[in-house]
Amino acid sequence: MKFAFAIFLFLHGLVHLMGFLKAFGFVEIPQLSQNFSKLEGFLWLVVALTFVVAGLLFMMKSNLWFWIALAAVLLSQVLIILNWQDAKFGTIANLIVLVVAIFAIASWNFQKQYTQDVSQSFKGVTFSKELISETDILHLPIQVQRYLKYVGVIGKPKVKTAKVIFKGEMREKGKDWFGFTSEQYNFFEEPTRLFFMKANFKGLPTHGYHRYRDGKASMLIKLLSIFPVVDIKEPEMFKTETVTFFNDMCLFAPAALIDERIEWQTLDVNSVKATYTNGKATISAILYFNKNGQLINFVSEDRMDVNSNQKVPFSTPITEYGNFNGYNLPCAADAVWHFLEGDFVYGKFYLQEVQYNLKNSN
Repeated sequence: MKFAFAIFLFLHGLVHLMGFLKAFGFVEIPQLSQNFSKLEGFLWLVVALTFVVAGLLFMMKSNLWFWIALAAVLLSQVLIILNWQDAKFGTIANLIVLVVAIFAIASWNFQKQYTQDVSQSFKGVTFSKELISETDILHLPIQVQRYLKYVGVIGKPKVKTAKVIFKGEMREKGKDWFGFTSEQYNFFEEPTRLFFMKANFKGLPTHGYHRYRDGKASMLIKLLSIFPVVDIKEPEMFKTETVTFFNDMCLFAPAALIDERIEWQTLDVNSVKATYTNGKATISAILYFNKNGQLINFVSEDRMDVNSNQKVPFSTPITEYGNFNGYNLPCAADAVWHFLEGDFVYGKFYLQEVQYNLKNSN
């Protein structure tokens, strides 16, 4: 669809060359009954080139494309109105470009809050060259020590930030799966999780932003980046997102588990209980490991299902591991609600990329 729209921009631009060619007498165009001045011909050329530039910028995924396209539509429509008899059908093409550009601007504007929050969060990070040593993990249960050694954190830098990219599928009860891609930034000194998701729900672009920062949490999901379908800011959301933040630490940034805000309790040879506190929120989870030292499941009863507005046991069983930049990390996991009537897998996450200790969002 994106390629088709780029071609549409190019072709719509090239059609405007007809006015330029006729005004300067380069060719006879029977379809155009009116005569154009050279000034009008020059303006037709400008519009043609502007649409082509917008198409190129669109292909390059530059946000400038929609501003250029809006300027082209405005000038094009003025010329069409002045030459309505010959050019009126160009209005249809202009409307198509206008609608797509408006939705693109809405998407850019929605995502701008996320990018601003990320940029602001980096300003509070203090980076160092400290490496994780055996001494740093001695206070942890043996099961967690074994997991961190399996992941490969010893001798690597202490983790202050993480950028994580996923693709996957999600669904609600009784509804079909829909695909998504997501980008998120986690900050561990001042616990922060900024998660931006792009999905296609029933053929319509749908974006979501989960914000966990400064002792507050919110979730906003917009259809076409314009129409809110979920907007949650209740205080209970902060505890729920604290579980999610800690889950990220366990699965995708295990080096952060040396954090002194975590209290540990050994349950048996393959499981431990972790209690994590951030501000006024204290949550707990049980971590299960296999004999190879791999974390195989994370279970917590402190997360709220936003659809039922009830506290429901939550887990993320891990189905696959992979190597990312020298770390052995979970790369496939399910997200499961354990309702009284039965388990419900509502999400499937596949890790695409993880980077630690970035100095900025680029």
